[in-house]
Amino acid sequence: MASTAEILSDAPAPLNGTSLDPYGQLLKMLLPRAHSIVVYDCLGVSIWASEDNDDIELQALQQHAQAAELAEPGVMGAGFAEPLPGEQVAYLFLLRNGAGELLGSVGMASRESNREPRPFTLVHGLLRPALQCLERELASQSNIGTLQRSLVVRDRDLELLLGAAQEESEDGNSTDDFAKLVQGCVDHLGCAVGALLIPDKNIAVCRTATDTPPRVGAEVLTRTHRQVLGWGQLHRQTMTSNAPHDSGPFANIPYKILACPVMHGAQRVHGVLVLFKRLHAPDFDLRQVRIVELLGRRVAYILMNSYDPSTGLLTRPAFEKRANVMLTPQTLQKDNCVIYVDIDRLHVLNENLGMHVGDSVIVRVAEVIRQSLSPRMLASRISGDRFAIFVPESSIDTTQDIADNLRLSFERLGFLRDRQQVDVTASFGVANVVEGNHPLSHALASAEIACKAAKDRGRNRVETYFDGDQSIVRRYTDLTLIGTVRSALLDQRFQLEAQTVLPFNDAPATPKFELLLRMNDEKGASVPPEKFLSAAERYQLAPAIDRWVVRRTIEMLAPHAARLHEMQACFAVNISGQSLGDADFAVFMDTALRDSKLPRGLLSFEVTETAAVANIVRAEALIRRLRDLGSDVALDDFGRGLSSLTYLKTLPVTHLKIDGIFVRDVVTDDRSQAMLSAIVQLARAMKLKTVAECVESEAIWQATRALGVDYGQGFYIGRPMPLENVLGTLVGANMERSADTKTA
Repeated sequence: MASTAEILSDAPAPLNGTSLDPYGQLLKMLLPRAHSIVVYDCLGVSIWASEDNDDIELQALQQHAQAAELAEPGVMGAGFAEPLPGEQVAYLFLLRNGAGELLGSVGMASRESNREPRPFTLVHGLLRPALQCLERELASQSNIGTLQRSLVVRDRDLELLLGAAQEESEDGNSTDDFAKLVQGCVDHLGCAVGALLIPDKNIAVCRTATDTPPRVGAEVLTRTHRQVLGWGQLHRQTMTSNAPHDSGPFANIPYKILACPVMHGAQRVHGVLVLFKRLHAPDFDLRQVRIVELLGRRVAYILMNSYDPSTGLLTRPAFEKRANVMLTPQTLQKDNCVIYVDIDRLHVLNENLGMHVGDSVIVRVAEVIRQSLSPRMLASRISGDRFAIFVPESSIDTTQDIADNLRLSFERLGFLRDRQQVDVTASFGVANVVEGNHPLSHALASAEIACKAAKDRGRNRVETYFDGDQSIVRRYTDLTLIGTVRSALLDQRFQLEAQTVLPFNDAPATPKFELLLRMNDEKGASVPPEKFLSAAERYQLAPAIDRWVVRRTIEMLAPHAARLHEMQACFAVNISGQSLGDADFAVFMDTALRDSKLPRGLLSFEVTETAAVANIVRAEALIRRLRDLGSDVALDDFGRGLSSLTYLKTLPVTHLKIDGIFVRDVVTDDRSQAMLSAIVQLARAMKLKTVAECVESEAIWQATRALGVDYGQGFYIGRPMPLENVLGTLVGANMERSADTKTA
């Protein structure tokens, strides 16, 4: 049975005292002998009375009718009449809605003047028009009150949901966010105890109502956590239990239970959000179930953003947010360290045994890391096979020991798969967190550099970042420069220059150029190509740069394509080894060249022999596609590799560009002369053209020409110039010659 407080909460709000005056006047007009007119609400509370109301008998009659209605709804019908002392009659008219539910009542006293009381039905019929109008008024007021109460409840629901949907705490601590969410559920839904259980993330949050001691919540959770988790894992749907159970897993638990599984998509159940109400509290209804399910989805969303789904470790944003909060000015006065972990040769496992084996290794490594964490340490999977660990208030020596213990633990993870031994090792970088604008970011960058040094020095080892280590300093330079390279791509701070390539023989010199890339930093200063290209290759940006060069070259040549084709001009574009290894690059080149509609032969391409040999299959496929599109392809830096002769017959190139180390010494070194001569003879036998790089003096020009090299390129022949200047010169000269021909 509903309590008195609940009944009162469902009653319509009291009406304004003057709002029912017209109805009172209408009743007085229809029954002139009436006085002491009173209107009651559905609970028997007076909401309007006439000024001459002084009869307490009406209140007693109304209470009698109210009690009868509560005992047996509808028993009193439309009302009744009762004689009063002093030749008066009291009438009580019950007002109902279309469903027969009591809306209120009207009581009045009438003087009869020694006459027999008129029948109730007669008076009721006489007053029916006014009573019907009053019924509609009370029904409208009741509906408005219901809507108001519903809006209040919905507002509170929305407030709870919006509060849960706000951005996570500034410190990134999802546990605090979950505690607020659970407490909000308990308070808003009138629960005694609420809890969120996520076992694989070690999350167990329990909150109680203000009148429930925390120990009671702990006791309830101890008795039920296995059951609710088991239910969620088994059924993957919300459980609502509003009645006590005599048997089963929830037997003898004196609470109403609402348990909602927290799921990753429609598959994996992370945990459960569970609420407990006392048995005398209102049931969990559909509205509350839906609210809790929405909050369960919010929990899953926070988990997805804060924890890596495969390993259960923190995501990089959550890791950085929490670590930065821990790095207070006071904490930075102490020693704090980070560890950067990179699994060795994971790509080899993926290629030889399958991606599922590599994924298994990642999960095993993450589990070792998680089990090794002390309470204040943080760990994150920051990319596919790389992890970061924040070790607060720890010296560099202690952190090195932690890293080395992890290294030894990884070695013990080896296992057999398809009769093959899978060895698991990792390289580690350790660095101090030092004060500065971005202490954690700089520490992670330093630890990554140390980890790369560990890779270079043999893998399966721990390296610590020290400024005096030259290999580490070189990697640090690359790492600091890579941001400049990325911004240069976005801000169009790359430029193309063209260097002339001339024939050594007496044949007419058609315009041939190699395109060279230049870059400026944010301040406009030029960055040497060997620096930014080294950083780009180390951090896998070379393919993006190659695509930019191809697009920009086509964009600049297209307006002059017809005139350049008449001149038999040719512009050579370099392709990096990383682009050769990119399966999508060949498709990009095919699409870009076909869409450009440039004349055949206007573009040629160069690939280094070491890159071509390292990616022989894809290199051959790309070179054949470029040849089919009408472009020549040169094998650059020829002679530097040891195995190039083996693959030369496989690669359908048209030119060999002889490496500059042979050309520079051709005047003074007999071995260089012999090597250069051998390359020329080989090229002629295979019907390939040769190009000598680094022709930087008259003597080198004459020597390479005498040895039979077809073309030369270098500072003696011409220095690189901006491509737009070269195009302006070529097109302008061609236009002048055309004008002279027409005049003649």
